[in-house]
Amino acid sequence: MGVIRKTQSLKVLLKQFQKESKALSTVELIRRLDKKLNKTTIYRVLDKLEDDGVLHSFIGLNGVKWYAKCSNCSKSMHTDIHPHFQCLSCGKVDCLDININIPKIPNREVIFSQLLIQGKCEMCYK
Repeated sequence: MGVIRKTQSLKVLLKQFQKESKALSTVELIRRLDKKLNKTTIYRVLDKLEDDGVLHSFIGLNGVKWYAKCSNCSKSMHTDIHPHFQCLSCGKVDCLDININIPKIPNREVIFSQLLIQGKCEMCYK
C-alpha cells in the first residue's frame, strides 16, 4: 500500500472493509462512521485507498458509488476486472469471482470498464 502515513482516519475506514466481504457504499460508510469521521474525510481517504490499489469502486443503482477490497492490485495497476452483483430486493452488493474479457476495440484504448448485474441474491431468490 502506498499510503505514507497510517492516520487514524485511514485505520477506521480500513477496519470497515476488514469486517466485510461485500462491497460498501459511500452512503453506508457515512452512516456508519458519522460520529468518527466527517463526510469529506471519508471521501478523501476512499480516493486515496483506490489510488493505492487497496479498494476499487463502481457505480450501482441510482448512481451510488460502491467500494470493495482489491486483490493483487497496486498503485500502478488495478487487476480486479470482474462484474458486480446488486440485489434489487435487499440491496446487497458484492464482487463476482467470474473472469470477463474486455474486447479489443479498434482505434480505441479501454482504460476502465464496469459491469453491474442486477437481480435477486442467494437469500432473496429462495
